Amino acid sequence: MHTPAETPFPDWSADFCRVPDWLTPWARLRPDAIALSDDQQTLTWRSLVDRVQGMAAALQAQGLRPHEPVAMLGRSNVAQLLAYLAVVVAGGVAVPLPQLATPAQWASMLANCGARWLFADGDLDFGRHGLGLSLIEISTEGHYRSEGRPWGDQPGVPTPANVTPGDPFNIIYSSGTTGEPKGIVQPHLMRWMHVRRAERYQMTTDSVTLIATPLYSNTTLVAVLPGLAAGGRVHLVPKFSVAGYLELASSLRATHTMLVPVQYQRLMADSSFDDYDLSAFVMKLSTSAPFRADLKADIVRRWPGGMLEIYGMTEGGGTFLLDCQAHPDKLHTVGQPTPGHRIRLLDEAGQAFAPEPGRVGEVVGHSFSMMTAYFGDPARTAEAQWFDEEGRRYIRTGDLGCFDEDGFLMLRGRRKDMIISGGFNIYPSDLEVVMRGHPSVGECGVVGVPSEQWGETPVAYVVLRPGAQAEPKALMDWLAERVGRTQRLSDLVFIDELPRNAIGKVDKIRLRALYAQA
Repeated sequence: MHTPAETPFPDWSADFCRVPDWLTPWARLRPDAIALSDDQQTLTWRSLVDRVQGMAAALQAQGLRPHEPVAMLGRSNVAQLLAYLAVVVAGGVAVPLPQLATPAQWASMLANCGARWLFADGDLDFGRHGLGLSLIEISTEGHYRSEGRPWGDQPGVPTPANVTPGDPFNIIYSSGTTGEPKGIVQPHLMRWMHVRRAERYQMTTDSVTLIATPLYSNTTLVAVLPGLAAGGRVHLVPKFSVAGYLELASSLRATHTMLVPVQYQRLMADSSFDDYDLSAFVMKLSTSAPFRADLKADIVRRWPGGMLEIYGMTEGGGTFLLDCQAHPDKLHTVGQPTPGHRIRLLDEAGQAFAPEPGRVGEVVGHSFSMMTAYFGDPARTAEAQWFDEEGRRYIRTGDLGCFDEDGFLMLRGRRKDMIISGGFNIYPSDLEVVMRGHPSVGECGVVGVPSEQWGETPVAYVVLRPGAQAEPKALMDWLAERVGRTQRLSDLVFIDELPRNAIGKVDKIRLRALYAQA
């Protein structure tokens, strides 16, 4: 077990480290340095640690039990992150709820996790009545109130939580684009493995990490927690905008960021992008959604600093990293497995096969970074797992992919999105990549729809580039000349904007529903 007094701090090689071990020493080592900020608050390391400890002590005084879930709902800001850290330091389980869900969905998630406390933005309409829990409201200025009185603002030192590597750290509810959201339980060991990536990200005490993704997403946490663990500064942006982000990145001299591909796309397409000074950047990170090769290439060319694409599941299992600068000829891939991560490919019968270049299978992975379970849902937990011949547990990604001759993984889409037409497998990503090559096409999403003749058939939703004009049949004919006969579209529909979830993934359930309603 890592103890800061015994080893250089932080010790990224430690097998396991509790949050207080890597958080609280910075109040002594860098007391007056900025640790955390947003558009309302700026906290030094001394202030951050004092407030987290005081809030953790308050939760314990109110009867928080070890491993007990505590929910939070609101914008990505200092107040919400303080609550998150306080819950974990107190020995509880943080449950950040997706802000864009409905009141009925929030009620369902709260009932599922059984939280007795909820930290919520005071101006958010979330159907607070009848929830049967203690509400701690957060004002727009970042102050906490419970039952009309200030909360958690008194100094205090919590009783140290007896946390083991397998104990639950947080529950993250999935985005819900595939059905009812599932509560993904991530243990402390999994989080520590994420924190250890700070060394790979080149995060130090000089780092300024700019965050413009929501705190309820694993995407955000895999950058926020390492940024804090390294002793640097994290700045949270409650709402992303191109102009606002670029202004902040320049003025703060940001060194690190985590963005999803659609955010990168919007930034790089802005006519003023090259006018901003982004020369302080050391590393940019991206995950959560497919990332076009041409967009990665544009970022490498025009945005200073390194670029790492991270491919993996919130559920954990196998993680891949692509160093875009080091492998400019591999930008169509998601990289190679990170050290210590075992990867297998499964055929349609769920049997593993020896990797061979170009052969497609479902990606499954095993590592120390794996969820414990879907909270309270053993059936869906069992569906998400696969065991090898030695009884080793893997997490099923649901993604289809194949390796190239150098061991880089190429994704071919989601297993559930694969279209079986006339007995032939059609991978939507193959058609999307080709369609985006047309000069009039900005974005494309391909889905399968029912067909009496073929069982399923592919349909494309296309967003045209600004000012471009095209006819659906002309685009379909253009694509037909560049794909196989079995891959030809049965229809093409223009759409102003592809529907996406909060972290930028194209919502193909909604696309299929749109087509069914047409």
